[in-house]
Amino acid sequence: MDISIHSSFLPHNDPDAALTFYRDTLGFEVRKDVGYQGMRWITVGPPGQPGTSIVLYPPEATPGITDDERRTIAEMMAKGTYASLMLATPDLDGVFARLQSKGAEIMQEPIEQDWGSRDCAVRDPAGNMIRIQQLR
Repeated sequence: MDISIHSSFLPHNDPDAALTFYRDTLGFEVRKDVGYQGMRWITVGPPGQPGTSIVLYPPEATPGITDDERRTIAEMMAKGTYASLMLATPDLDGVFARLQSKGAEIMQEPIEQDWGSRDCAVRDPAGNMIRIQQLR
C-alpha cells in the first residue's frame, strides 16, 4: 500500500500570529492562505518537502460543533491541551537557539528523555505544543 501523510491540521485563534510563528520563527513556507467569511486557513510546510503540510485552521469553523464545544476547545487551546505536533531535525540545538532568539514560548529545553529520544518543546501562539525531536 502506498500512503503518505499529506496534511495535518492544527487550530489557530489568531491567523497573523500563527503565520508569523510558522513562517518567521520555524522557517516554514507558506503554501496557501485562504480567507472565507472572515476566517483564514493557512497551509505551511517545511522547505524542500512539498508533499507534507500543516493546515492552520479556525476551529470555530468546524461543522457540527456546538457553542459549548467551541468554548471547551477555546479553553483547551488556552491551556495547551487541545492539539500538538511532533517535528524532527538533525540539529536540535540550532533549531532551539533559533526558537529562543525569536521569542518562542519555551516549554522544555533540549533534554535526553527516559524513552531514548532527545527533544525540546515550545508552544505556538494558539497554545499548541510543538515538540521537536533530534534525528539520530
